[in-house]
Amino acid sequence: MKNELLDTVVEAIQDKKGKNIVSLDMTKTGGALCSYFVICNADSTTQVGAIAAGIEEEVEKKLGQRVWRVDGAANALWIAMDYFDLVVHIFQTEMRAFYKLEELWADAPVTHYASEQ
Repeated sequence: MKNELLDTVVEAIQDKKGKNIVSLDMTKTGGALCSYFVICNADSTTQVGAIAAGIEEEVEKKLGQRVWRVDGAANALWIAMDYFDLVVHIFQTEMRAFYKLEELWADAPVTHYASEQ
């Protein structure tokens, strides 16, 4: 089954040169609040903010869907974007290494996406 929201989010991250892009299929974990987590990182807070803005713009343009809630935009160390069925986590690189969010759901199937390094 094709997930247009997931595809659009990943493409927007790639367009803004996000790194280490992965999606976690939360439907396989039981009791998850959403179907997918998308996680990526960037080396500066400026880039973290640009990725978030790019996602918001592309999703609204292509799918007509607005983000329900955005947290962390003020300091841009870790921005979380809630699209109800999909939650995006954009980390500043050091924050991602510290929190290791993927490890909290190690049983979730992971998809890795191409990104520039």
